[in-house]
Amino acid sequence: MANPINKEAPSVLKYQLKSVEQLPVKIWNNSSDASIYVAQSVALAIRQKQYEGEVMVLGLATGSSPIRVYTELVRMHKEENLSFANVITFNLDEYYPMQPKAQQSYVRFMNEYLFDHVNIKRENIHIPDGQIPLEEVEEYCTQYEKKIDALGGIDIQLLGIGRTGHIGFNEPGAWKTSLTRLVRLDNITRRDAIREFRKAELVPYRAITMGIATIMKAKRIYLMAWGQHKASILKRAVEDAITSSVPSTYLQEHPRTRVIVDEAAAAELTRIKTPWLVGICNWNDDLICKAVIWLSQKTTKPILKLTDTDYNENHLSDLIIEYATSYELNIKVHNRLQNTITGWPGGKPNVDDKNRPERAKPAKKRVIVFSPHPDDDVISMGGTFLRLVEQGHEVHVAYQTSGNIAVHDYDAMRYIEFMQEFGTMVDLNQTDLQAILEKAISDLNKKQETDVDTEEVRIIKGLIRRGEARAGARYCGVPNENIHFLDLPFYETGSTRKNPVGKADISIIKNLMEQIKPHQVYAAGDLADPHGTHRVCLDAIFEAFKTLKNKKWMKDCWLWLYRGAWHEWDMHEIEMAVPLSPTELYKKRRAIFMHQSQKDTPPFPGEDEREFWQRAEARNRATAQAYHQLGLADYEAIEAFRRWKFEAE
Repeated sequence: MANPINKEAPSVLKYQLKSVEQLPVKIWNNSSDASIYVAQSVALAIRQKQYEGEVMVLGLATGSSPIRVYTELVRMHKEENLSFANVITFNLDEYYPMQPKAQQSYVRFMNEYLFDHVNIKRENIHIPDGQIPLEEVEEYCTQYEKKIDALGGIDIQLLGIGRTGHIGFNEPGAWKTSLTRLVRLDNITRRDAIREFRKAELVPYRAITMGIATIMKAKRIYLMAWGQHKASILKRAVEDAITSSVPSTYLQEHPRTRVIVDEAAAAELTRIKTPWLVGICNWNDDLICKAVIWLSQKTTKPILKLTDTDYNENHLSDLIIEYATSYELNIKVHNRLQNTITGWPGGKPNVDDKNRPERAKPAKKRVIVFSPHPDDDVISMGGTFLRLVEQGHEVHVAYQTSGNIAVHDYDAMRYIEFMQEFGTMVDLNQTDLQAILEKAISDLNKKQETDVDTEEVRIIKGLIRRGEARAGARYCGVPNENIHFLDLPFYETGSTRKNPVGKADISIIKNLMEQIKPHQVYAAGDLADPHGTHRVCLDAIFEAFKTLKNKKWMKDCWLWLYRGAWHEWDMHEIEMAVPLSPTELYKKRRAIFMHQSQKDTPPFPGEDEREFWQRAEARNRATAQAYHQLGLADYEAIEAFRRWKFEAE
């Protein structure tokens, strides 16, 4: 297992952080390694209790954060004889009302990810009952609390953190003394749950949850947070004063709480975002660039206009001491940013490429654009996609998943009825096809709001996304033979809960890369994607790269990461910036419009209610504006990329 990155961050001294972070935070390079660490800690405690002949009481969470922890515990049970015979569990919460067999129930979640795969006794599993009559809920919650107390309390409590700062379903305003009870869910929490329930009106308004006081009685607590979308609320939980408006801040009063995060979730912590504010830094080029950009944005001055006084008054006097004057430092960072800008994402032929983001040779490159969903390519890098084709590169696009769950039922019905009528009008006499279509219509008509689509319906919805993706890629100039649909198996569960990436997924990507032998690969590095699909797709690409790294052609293969509809790279992270003219931005919009099933009201909009083309244009314009405010050229829009140097992994 990989080691965590330096807990104090490589640029800051340990003793100077205590006044900022009110909870101990361990930062890991990625969520997978962090999850394994938590799982190993839990397993060690279970084995210790077994050695002492005692029961182990675990408080368990649901949601995306603990999934990898449970996967590792299951692996340890099967491969390392980790026994759950002495384990008693209490889950944090459950929606109310909720049938235990429903797709969204936490009973089903826990069975799928943990309980069905280990030797825990069923009588030792406790999950709040989402179907108990309303008049019995209060007494039920009292008994739930008493069961925990009778066992001496929870030994280890696992927690995630919601965007409102809630732990369990203790929403903003929750009292420190609260116990297990029925609560009303915050609107933001309900909006985040749409990805599970498909429609806002199907998300329950209430839930049964352990209280703050219940959680605080646990002997040890692990608070986990993965991804950039958790960064801002994590900072508040760890650094801000205790307040009921951010319930996770109560954990600051717990003596044995440990916060386990990945690099993305830690991005807003002071010691990571602005380490010069909390300690003496060991300056390198990347940190210098980050600090100067921050200073420019804070003072609202272009980089070349920053003065010694600006540096001295904003905790950056160390830089002036090292560089003698701000003038030299300003030019250094300004030139670095200038060198990221290129109108030739595939490299400009016959030029000195020493200060350019891409190589000049070969002049015509083989390129694969990986798209997690069938529209991420044009949403995230449509302008660059168009530019690569126009400049004569051999561009392939590979859609990693079918995207079938993101098609409305009424769209599927429209296509089915079209095929039925088409078959009748031209007298195809395809009995089998008509039978399949009739079954699909019957399945949709019988489908309950929380049901998973049948295989036939999933195929039809997947074909809808395929047609749209093909249209978008063709609009960008990609020939049919360069359009690839990978349909990675991890995605095909029929629900928003996906399987972990597997060998079959990695093999599919590896085989395509071996077939094309690309000089450039573009992939989605947007780990704030609310569905989690981008993260899994990127992990599969990383694994394929590592598997292929000794191939001769891989020495000339560069991987560029773009970000999707949710977030953009921070300015200091950008290594290639491709400017777009107003005409190119309009063409990008037209390519996005080819995805009609995702227009107007996509099934999974996330926290942003704007259409995808609106988000993309706003983000691209904001990146261009940020460059201009730093003192660089004024472009209409910019698409940004960061290179992943897999050799160093």
